[in-house]
Amino acid sequence: MTARTVAIVQARMGSTRLPGKVKLPLLGQPVLSRVMRRAGRARTLDEVVVATTTRPDDDAIVALAEREGWPVVRGSETDLLDRYLLAARTHDAEVVVRITSDCPLIDPDVIDATVDAFHAADVDYASNTLEPPTYPRGLDVEVVSRPALERAGREDADPAWREHATPFVYRHPELFRLLRVPADDDHSDLRWTLDTPEDYRLISRIYEALDRDDFGWREALALVEANPSWTALNDGVVQKTVPPAGGPT
Repeated sequence: MTARTVAIVQARMGSTRLPGKVKLPLLGQPVLSRVMRRAGRARTLDEVVVATTTRPDDDAIVALAEREGWPVVRGSETDLLDRYLLAARTHDAEVVVRITSDCPLIDPDVIDATVDAFHAADVDYASNTLEPPTYPRGLDVEVVSRPALERAGREDADPAWREHATPFVYRHPELFRLLRVPADDDHSDLRWTLDTPEDYRLISRIYEALDRDDFGWREALALVEANPSWTALNDGVVQKTVPPAGGPT
């Protein structure tokens, strides 16, 4: 019997560079709605849950979840690892799929490929983001076993890592079995995540051109390649990185 697999989508209204980004419209629907609906099409997932914070600002996310009928859990703003564990425990997840709400181009086929690879290889953690990356940034999928996540919760004492949920797992290959799940070809130079107004302009343009939300990432890629000037919209944006152990938050 396949282990119960739950995708947990982290979402909050606060954002340093683009506050309220999860509620920005894409074809008339909030970004978070697009992420949830696209992730919900993955055949390998038993449930998709929103994990937000206890901050009053995030009442808006809870209200959206209740309107849409999504399960929602509220936890720590800064300790994302603890928030993921709370959601995993609440929804009896044996396998956790981490998805971020700033990825409105997330592809259910990419989710399925990563989950399938995780099960086939019998590992603790599988991801398409392990170095060297091959997918456009914004198609990020991490799959982690519940025991590995629980161990991280007990042993990770670094707030800077806990703020990003999974670094304790993927930065300890001597403790956990890791699997890199690459694309067939390298498009890691493309940025499809939503963190700045420039990102929003590009993602909006992709949605408007395709005029629906059930497209795959290859279809988006063909569109971007046919319109090379589009990548200039956000090619100067610097991606935030996870600090080294003991580093600043």
